[in-house]
Amino acid sequence: MPVPTLRRTFSLLTAAFAATAAALTVPAAPALAANPYERGPAPTNASIEAARGSFAIAQVTVARSSVSGFGGGTIYYPTDTSAGTFGAVAISPGFTASQSSVAWLGPRLASQGFVVITIDTLSTLDQPDSRGTQLLAALDYLTGSSSVRTRIDASRLGVMGHSMGGGGSLAAARTRPALQAAVPLTPYHGTKSWSTVRVPTLIVGAENDTVAPVSSHSEPFYTSMSSAPDKAYLELNNASHSAPTSGQNVTAAKYSLSWIKRFIDNDTRYDQFLCPAPSGTAIQEYRATCPHA
Repeated sequence: MPVPTLRRTFSLLTAAFAATAAALTVPAAPALAANPYERGPAPTNASIEAARGSFAIAQVTVARSSVSGFGGGTIYYPTDTSAGTFGAVAISPGFTASQSSVAWLGPRLASQGFVVITIDTLSTLDQPDSRGTQLLAALDYLTGSSSVRTRIDASRLGVMGHSMGGGGSLAAARTRPALQAAVPLTPYHGTKSWSTVRVPTLIVGAENDTVAPVSSHSEPFYTSMSSAPDKAYLELNNASHSAPTSGQNVTAAKYSLSWIKRFIDNDTRYDQFLCPAPSGTAIQEYRATCPHA
């Protein structure tokens, strides 16, 4: 065969081989997000202190007569579901109080990418353990039969509460170790040892609390939590027992948000606000198990 013919034949074979190889090449899969539960833009100190986050929200009233196990409440939730499902948080008020005392946290946290229910308890005189049971009932309602249940990832849940509601959040964490986070706010409880709690817990105390003094409540609660792989204690400087329910305490809110973002959403972008220990004029003391697991 003449040389020019051989060259043409070789060129044709090479082109055919290249075309076949290209047809067989499998397109690269799109890169997966490092954390599929991240919701919202990268946080800054300004964004975690803001009264509202990046998500537009709506709310729905839950009538006492329509539920069992707790006294009804209000659900706050992001309206945009394009990012996927959200973690959820139930929040209880304290002794003699109604959900109105903790209602300010609802839109604040929901607009950062959570479904939040602030609850009324069956009685304003309910004790902490009962409030813990009611917090869990509220989470079960959220994920099981509420109008927003399809917006929630039932594996990413947390509890919060003020005073006896804070003691209730500790009780809920002890009862249900599958919870991802607990944030007791100036908590009150007769039990001082919480050695079986394994839920990541941020306890917020207040320096001048005379109802649940930190020396007999928040501090021993924190110290006793020997089984918790992640825990923190934040003491508000020159603050009273009602600090988390009056004046929309920015310090309590920003670190509560950072905690639930870090542990309900596993969003390590919020570690920067928790480790190393934060400080400032609003903080009397901060202790933690840094770095977080």
